[in-house]
Amino acid sequence: MVFEHFALNVPEPTSMALWYAQHLQMRIIRKMERAPYTHFLADQTGQVVMEIYSNRQALIPEYATQHPLCFHFAFAVTDAEAEKKRLLKAGAALFEDLHLEDGSHLVMLRDPWGIPLQICQRAQPMI
Repeated sequence: MVFEHFALNVPEPTSMALWYAQHLQMRIIRKMERAPYTHFLADQTGQVVMEIYSNRQALIPEYATQHPLCFHFAFAVTDAEAEKKRLLKAGAALFEDLHLEDGSHLVMLRDPWGIPLQICQRAQPMI
C-alpha cells in the first residue's frame, strides 16, 4: 500500500488552503468551489497530500483546545528560527520553542485556525 492522503474537517477550508499555499509552500492540486469546499494540498515533494473540507455532517474539532501532542503537522526546514519569525508575521501563534540535546530545533506553532504546526530543524534528518 501507498499512503495517499490524510483529511481534516475544518471551519474555513478555502482560506486555510490559501494560507497553507502561501506560507507553508503547499500546492493546491484539487479543489471544489462549493460545499464542502474540499481542497487537496501537496507538499513540495508532491508525495504528501492533505485534504481539508468543511462537512457539517461530522463534528469539526476544536483544534485550538487540543494539546499539540494529540495531533500536529510537522514540516522539515533548514532554519527553524527564520521560519518561526516568518510564520508569526503571517498570523501563526507560538506554542513552544525547543532546542534538543542532539542539536535539533523544534518549534510548535498554531496556524490562524488553531491547528498545531511543528517546524523541525533536525540535527539528523528523519528520512
